[in-house]
Amino acid sequence: MRTSHKEAQNPQKLLWFLCLFAALSAPAFAQVNLSGVWDNLGILHEDWPDRLFGPELGDYTGVPLTQEARLRAEAWDASLITLPEYQCRVHPSDYVPSFAGMRIWEERDRDSQQLIAIHTHHFAWGTERTIWMDGRPHPPEYALHTSQGFSTGKWEGDILTVYATHLKEGWIRRNGIPRSDRASVVEHFIRHADGLTLMTVITDPVYLTEPMVRTREYEYVIGGQIGPYPCEPVDEILRPKGVIPHHLPGTNPFLKEFAESHNLPLEGARGGAETMYPEYQLKMKR
Repeated sequence: MRTSHKEAQNPQKLLWFLCLFAALSAPAFAQVNLSGVWDNLGILHEDWPDRLFGPELGDYTGVPLTQEARLRAEAWDASLITLPEYQCRVHPSDYVPSFAGMRIWEERDRDSQQLIAIHTHHFAWGTERTIWMDGRPHPPEYALHTSQGFSTGKWEGDILTVYATHLKEGWIRRNGIPRSDRASVVEHFIRHADGLTLMTVITDPVYLTEPMVRTREYEYVIGGQIGPYPCEPVDEILRPKGVIPHHLPGTNPFLKEFAESHNLPLEGARGGAETMYPEYQLKMKR
């Protein structure tokens, strides 16, 4: 930007031009910084039985699952996770925040200081994820699907909104409810002082009839550290080669235990979008 000799003689006008130039040339920075170590509060007081011990068999409440998802969940056997192939199976990015802490840090261009990406590292299984912030597009559908998927983000005011695709098949609840590899996920990272709310919205055309929404709460830890997570599969149970724990349709004897122990109608415990709304209580009375 050039100024005339006359303008240069006017200090106030010159200062105004310099301030304007600095404002126009300065990069746009996010209004909040998520960097640091965050401790998940859910293990101790936010639906912790579901996250620590795991949900009960037959508990599909609050999930708008399809009939196909219900059939797969009813065939699930908890002994499946004792198989060496499953013991170190990495949690997908839309589920791993359910417990334990995570570290968040930024990656910026050295010269321009423009934000390139935001990275996360979770204690559980040591999973790491890149959230691209430089405007790059998502790859085509046939590109590689991974446990962490491909994620892009943008700032919406003080909220970081993340869009994730290309996820390998995972799970919605740790009692057999699946999530397909055709699902897409939208996440909102909302910081409030030393608290962080992570809202996850899962859209799955195969196993959900409508979006599945969950939230997780974190607390900022000053000087926090994330330890290593070594995982080595072992033979926990001796089985004949090729045996995979499962239940054939209609043979799982444990599906009624959750409803009966909590005095719930069995149909309601089987989940589905209809059971999530108050009007369903009227249907059950009829």
